[in-house]
Amino acid sequence: MIDLYTWSTPNGRKVSIALEEMGLAYTVHPVDLKSGAQKSAWFQAINPNGRIPAIVDRAEQDFAVFESGAILMYLAEKTSMLLPQDTRGRSRVVQWLMWQMGGLGPMQGQANVFVRYFPERLPSVMARYQTEALRLMGVMDRHLADHAYLAGDYSIADIACWPWIAQHGWAELDISPLPHLGRWFETMAARPAVQRGAAVPVAQVTPDLATGRAIVTAPGAAG
Repeated sequence: MIDLYTWSTPNGRKVSIALEEMGLAYTVHPVDLKSGAQKSAWFQAINPNGRIPAIVDRAEQDFAVFESGAILMYLAEKTSMLLPQDTRGRSRVVQWLMWQMGGLGPMQGQANVFVRYFPERLPSVMARYQTEALRLMGVMDRHLADHAYLAGDYSIADIACWPWIAQHGWAELDISPLPHLGRWFETMAARPAVQRGAAVPVAQVTPDLATGRAIVTAPGAAG
C-alpha cells in the first residue's frame, strides 16, 4: 500500500496518474494547501521541503519519497513499468522528465502565480512567463511531430508533462497553434488511468494540522 499525500495541482496529479497506470493500491491523504497543511510538522516529517506530493511506501518499511519527479522514478523502478531498462531508453525518459521538472513546470507555475494569484497585474512579468511556457510547449510540439510520445513508448515523461498542459488555460495560454501537442494531449486524456488519476483527490478534506490524520480514500484510487 502506498500513502499518497497530495492536492489538486499538476504536480500532485502526476503521481496519482502514475499510480493508476501502474495499478498500485494507494490511499489518498489530501493536504489542503489553502490551510497551510503542507507546512505542518507532521507533513514536514515526510517531506522536509513542505510541498506536495509525497508518498510513503508501507511495503518498504514506511519509506518516504518527495519531489514529484523522484516519486515517478521510484514507482517506475518499483514496478518495472513506464521506464525502459536499457541505458539509452532510460536516458531518453529521464531527459524529458528533467526537462519538465526544470523548465515546463517552473515556467508555467510562475505564469499561474502572476496571472491568477499575485495581488497586482504586472503585464510585463506575466508575458515573460507566458512566453517562456509557450516556447517550451513549442519544443514539445516540434518533437511530437514525428514521435507518438516524448521518449519513444508511453512513459513517466508523458505523465509528468500532461497535467501541466492540461492546465494551460489557467495561465491564459493558447495551445491551438500546436497541433502535434494537441494530438498527444487528447491521446493521453482518453486513457482511463489518466482520467482517474486527474480526479484525485476527489474530496477536498482539510487534515488535522497537528496529526494529518484526515484520511480520505478517493473513489478513483486503485485498490
